[in-house]
Parts: sequence; C-alpha cells; structure tokens
Amino acid sequence: MDLKAYFKRIGYTKTPKVDLDTLSELHRLHTYAIPFENLSPFTYHEVLLDEQSLEKKLIHDLRGGYCFEQNILFSSILKQIGFKLKWLGARVLWNQPQDLITRRSHMLFLVELEETYLADVGFGGMTLTTPIKFKTDIEQKTTHENFRIKNYSEDLVLEAEVNGEWKTIYRFDLTTQYLIDYEVANYFLYTNPTSHFRNMLIAAKPFEEGRLALNNSQFTTHWKNGKSEKVQLGSVEEIKMVLKDKFRIRLPENLDLDTRLKTLF
Repeated sequence: MDLKAYFKRIGYTKTPKVDLDTLSELHRLHTYAIPFENLSPFTYHEVLLDEQSLEKKLIHDLRGGYCFEQNILFSSILKQIGFKLKWLGARVLWNQPQDLITRRSHMLFLVELEETYLADVGFGGMTLTTPIKFKTDIEQKTTHENFRIKNYSEDLVLEAEVNGEWKTIYRFDLTTQYLIDYEVANYFLYTNPTSHFRNMLIAAKPFEEGRLALNNSQFTTHWKNGKSEKVQLGSVEEIKMVLKDKFRIRLPENLDLDTRLKTLF
C-alpha cells in the first residue's frame, strides 16, 4: 500500500505511531474522505478485494466501496504502520429483528493496543467514525452517535443510539476470518440477483455535522441534532452531481452508469 498516497487521500498530515491517537484519527479521516458506495455492483461489475485493486480504486481513482473494500484497505494500512489486528465477520441486523439469522456479510476487525478496540470504517449510513473499546455494556461516545457492545446469546451485538433509541447494527462472534471468507460473501453480494447492492444505488458518508445518505434517487442529510432533510432527485444528472459534489466520488468512465441510473425513474 502507498501510505503517502493514502494519507493524502484522507488528509492525514502527522507521523503515524502505533497508538490510540493515530488509530482514532485515521479512522475518523478515512470515513470522512472515502465514501461508502456500490457503483460497481450496481452496474453489474466485479468487486475485487486484492490490495492492488483496492489501492487503485479507493485511493488513486478517488472512488469509495462497501465494507470488504473499506475495511481490507484500512486494516492493510494499519498493518503496514505496525498495528496488530484480527479480522471478524458479522450478520447485519440494521432495521431487522435482533434474533434474525442473516448471512455473514459484513467485515469488522479488532485492534490490539494497551486495550482492544473495535474498528469498522465500512457500515455505510451508520459506520463508526472512531474506534470503540472492545468492552460490553458500556456506552461509548464517537464523533457522531453513541455506541455499545452487548452480549446476545452466544454472540455479541453492536448497537447505536439513534434519536434516543438503541438499535442493533450487527451480530458477530470472535471467530477469525480470512480473505477467502470475505471473498465468498463478496461474490454473493456483487453477483446474486437478490443482493440489494445490485438492485439499489447506495452512498453514505459522515461529515462534521452529520451524515449524508443516497438511496436510489433520494438524497438525505441527517444532522447531529436529530433532524433530517430529504431531497428527491429528479434526473440522472442530478444524481451524478450529488455523487460528485457531495460524496466526492470521481465517476468511473468504464461503468455504464447512465443506463443503470435511468432505471431509477
């Protein structure tokens, strides 16, 4: 990984150290600079998880990606700096019953310092903006929402406080995951006709005062004070403008994006 290019991409100007301050700032800056987006699967293109492809796409081509892309890239950068970490997998439960068994389709990881921290820069509209301590039953502040980890049956769940209500984000355990595990799940997400990443346009990015979200043609700004502003976009050009101006995505010329965007109207 090209550390210099990555630091420029996210706006990091310090000398990195293997400590919590570096981890926290890199985590925050990554989520602010590299958007969650699914343009590749939405246009029926392959999503590659090797480091060379991720460096090209997310760093040099000024694109974003979904969880596997984001977290493999970020964890690879951390490893290069000298951090020790462990890859995990999770079952997404956002806006679903807590006892529902979904496929293991999300990536997160633990970082070992004096204490252990949960890091995750790839959960779209509710991604962590800073790492949190890997401790259960304590409320933890981030630059945005409060989060907590709780025991659930034989597993753990990550929850976020949204407008005064605790909502489950995902369920996970401590089984080590490897690249091949993510590749299997990734292949399903970008090829299966039922995958929402093939059927919906999604983009998300936090900023200092809130979060931005694009779902098909609806663009929403969620402010930290709990208010939300929704705008219904009326054309392909308006969607492309939002992707470029709000999410800072360099739209790829090799994807037939216009054809897919027309299906949203």
